[in-house]
Amino acid sequence: MTPIFGPVANLAAKLVLLAAGGCLVAIFFIGWIGPSTGWATRVGYPVTQPVPFSHQHHVGGLGLDCRFCHTTAETSATAGIPPTYTCMTCHSQVWTNAEVLAPVRASQADGQPLHWVRVNELPDYVYFDHSIHVAKGIGCVTCHGRIDEMPLTEKAQSLRMQWCVECHRDPRPHLRPHDAVFDMGWKRAPETPSADALFRQYHIHDAAALTDCTVCHR
Repeated sequence: MTPIFGPVANLAAKLVLLAAGGCLVAIFFIGWIGPSTGWATRVGYPVTQPVPFSHQHHVGGLGLDCRFCHTTAETSATAGIPPTYTCMTCHSQVWTNAEVLAPVRASQADGQPLHWVRVNELPDYVYFDHSIHVAKGIGCVTCHGRIDEMPLTEKAQSLRMQWCVECHRDPRPHLRPHDAVFDMGWKRAPETPSADALFRQYHIHDAAALTDCTVCHR
């Protein structure tokens, strides 16, 4: 009796099964690892803004302090977006006719604020307070990276829950003296209080309290 399926059919069946298994493995890894990639989290991707503002020039070059523009970082949950008149403090005198600053001059003229695009955005169900992190000695660099080296602002950290929780479990490696919170290039010196000393100085709660759901989800 002639067999219904020949050797070629067996080979084809094996290849189909291998391909199906490979697809399942690929789907699993894409679903598991994909959300953690820079492409998914947008880490390292510059955000297009109405004006190509350069922190590298203003902070790294001119030495502007973060609080010159982000005036409420020490006192409020939000760091604040600078109004147009903050920009015009300088640009009414320098680069007054630069084409790239035309949107800034138009905003000043018609009283309509510039619509800056958020770089670091959290879901509505997540509560984050800039002031408490500043008060407890967490430097801007911890979350925002070396923004003084960014020609165009980009996201430096994923801001995923796992990343936040890792710091809340043990914030010691990220603690610095108050006068160094806004220092982009700060490095721990021998005379700097130890991480444990700063932990006690700032009266930071233990990991059990810092990782309670209600700290960030309210």
